[in-house]
Amino acid sequence: MEAVYMLATGKSFRADREDEMLKYGEGFFRVIGQIRQMGQIGQMEITMADARKRFLINGVPRRQIDFVGKMRAVLFCPQDMELVTGSPGGRRRYLDFVISQMDREYRRCLISYEKGLRQRNKLLEMIREGLAQRSQLFFWDKLLIKNGEYITLKRGEYLEGLAEYDKSVISEARLKQYEVEEVAAAATLVGPHRDDFVVNIDGRDVSKYGSRGEQRMAVLGLKEKEIEYLFFDSAQDSQQPLLLLDDILSELDHKHRDEVQKMVKDYPGQVIMTTVDDLLPPGVGELDVIRLV
Repeated sequence: MEAVYMLATGKSFRADREDEMLKYGEGFFRVIGQIRQMGQIGQMEITMADARKRFLINGVPRRQIDFVGKMRAVLFCPQDMELVTGSPGGRRRYLDFVISQMDREYRRCLISYEKGLRQRNKLLEMIREGLAQRSQLFFWDKLLIKNGEYITLKRGEYLEGLAEYDKSVISEARLKQYEVEEVAAAATLVGPHRDDFVVNIDGRDVSKYGSRGEQRMAVLGLKEKEIEYLFFDSAQDSQQPLLLLDDILSELDHKHRDEVQKMVKDYPGQVIMTTVDDLLPPGVGELDVIRLV
């Protein structure tokens, strides 16, 4: 499952660092997949040697930005519980990862915003130390406002009807409002780098007042939105994202387990699922089963 996900996204969902994807003591790996898409079969390949990754499609080297998104996949794994119970930073990274796959302008704005934010914070520290003037913030203010507005807009569109968007709007007025505090903290205190969102069930914040099963179903709701967002449709072909479910049935009661089983049965695309026991009943659909002992 890790290898399949890597072909879709260019990265692992298990390893924190790329060198952790290598077998211990080795300096090389290769992942190859035959992909049927738009009525054609092609080969996607990722290799890593000397701490450097290469991306190839049908043997032709590609940039990562041109490789990612050729095959689309949505993953649900135990770590995704952090989307509900974890930090705002993790939720922001999730939004950025999903939206960037479909919106290159979003990705461009995000890269520009993050670079500008680092420079502005360094300048705020210099102002605090008396080594720079407040007027030097003008350029970085404009850059962050321009890119931040687009990021906020697209995050809001994605979360509409899905979660409560706690956005930190960046504008000239808000930067002016916090100018003293920002210099004291040497940090930019408003902007999409401080955004968050909350998933509610019946008006309850599921991170605080939801059971473990409800939290897991809330994550599944986020993933269903991701599937909808990444769905490819054209006059020539339609492509559902590959659905990867890693130990999704753990900790679910019978009611919620039945909901997941129905989703798997009704899903029009391909599903790869891991489970520790035979929890899927007969009739859920055509299955190829691989047992690891």
